[in-house]
Amino acid sequence: MANFATMKRLAIVLILSALALCGCKDGGVNGENAATAEAEQSSKERESLFGIEHEELYSVIGKIKNGETFGGILTRLGLPAERHSAVIAAADGIFDPRKIRSGNSYEALYESEGGRLLYFIYDVDTYTHVLFSLADSLYVKSVVEERSLQQRYATVTIESSLWNDLQKAGVSPLLALKISDIYAWAIDFFSLQKGDSFTALYDELLFEGETVDIGNIWYAEFNHAGKTYYAVNYKDGEKSSLYWNEKGESLRKAFLKAPLNFFRITSRFTYSRKHPVLKIVRPHTGVDYAAPKGTPVMTIGDGVVIFKGWSGGGGNTIKIRHNSIYTTSYMHLSGYAKGLAKGSRVKQGEVIGYVGSTGLSTGPHLDFRVYKNGTPIDPLKMESPSVEPISKENMENFSATMQSYRFRLDSLRTSRHVESLLNVL
Repeated sequence: MANFATMKRLAIVLILSALALCGCKDGGVNGENAATAEAEQSSKERESLFGIEHEELYSVIGKIKNGETFGGILTRLGLPAERHSAVIAAADGIFDPRKIRSGNSYEALYESEGGRLLYFIYDVDTYTHVLFSLADSLYVKSVVEERSLQQRYATVTIESSLWNDLQKAGVSPLLALKISDIYAWAIDFFSLQKGDSFTALYDELLFEGETVDIGNIWYAEFNHAGKTYYAVNYKDGEKSSLYWNEKGESLRKAFLKAPLNFFRITSRFTYSRKHPVLKIVRPHTGVDYAAPKGTPVMTIGDGVVIFKGWSGGGGNTIKIRHNSIYTTSYMHLSGYAKGLAKGSRVKQGEVIGYVGSTGLSTGPHLDFRVYKNGTPIDPLKMESPSVEPISKENMENFSATMQSYRFRLDSLRTSRHVESLLNVL
């Protein structure tokens, strides 16, 4: 996601280019020179950020290529191979060079065009950068540009989809990912209905005026199919659960509601479905989720892999035994998670494979099945028990915390309402 400063610089380049094209002499800069000026300005900002003091530096900006290693990049940029081990040693405890990702940006700074490579700057993300000083004084340091934290609230009504309606409401769609994680055990996001709604009190991380991430969600109310589901952020000792309903019951269940995110159901549990390939009526004791090839598939609960391999019409399949009662099956996979094997123990939400179209299939989808005591059951109607609730000694404090979130939410609503009235006046 481009940050505000980048967009601003790009706008300047476009304006100057337009002036040159229309023959406006006052501009005095053509498109090529403007682009050069923009790159030079970017370099100056980086040099200032890292405290680099040098009169003239020659800059080369690029992106990490697919399959490149850290050593290969340094070699390509001109650093002698005998210096590589010293650079990696200097990075120890600061940044692991093995974590360099293809597609991320970098900048190489030379003492002059064709001269020695003095610095290598790697952009971990929009606001996190790692500087490798490669001259006589060898060192590595990481710099995180300042971000601001702002507490906000959002109220969104579903008209088409959670993602689209968030954008229409002017709320970062990143919130959709957080909300779906919190309610993954309580709400099937494939079955959201028009008129469903939610309200959330949350922290938003801003960088140069632009939302870069969603922090903690402190409190939420999700109205789905005529029922309100509450979510309260509260840490109860060493318990792994973080979100609870208004009764102090954990939102975390033994099983997730679905094995993948944000895709549509194309076939439900039935004993009489016309098979799309065989063209005969036969039982379909599972749920088909349509999704692009390569979409990660998660196990809905902790368990042990009891089968991994080809299962005829089911194609590449994984079966997981969760306990003495429940087993799940994931079919038509394009591939498996690295290192997964029969006997592997898996944790709830862990990626086990990827959506595909292997076996008897007309397109990429996941055929997901649940067995209870060996008998197939409808995954969409399966009830899952909660984990341990809030401890009795903390219930009073939990209730007070929930009320404080509600009070804060009401305060933000009032402030926004007053601001709207003042704008009208």
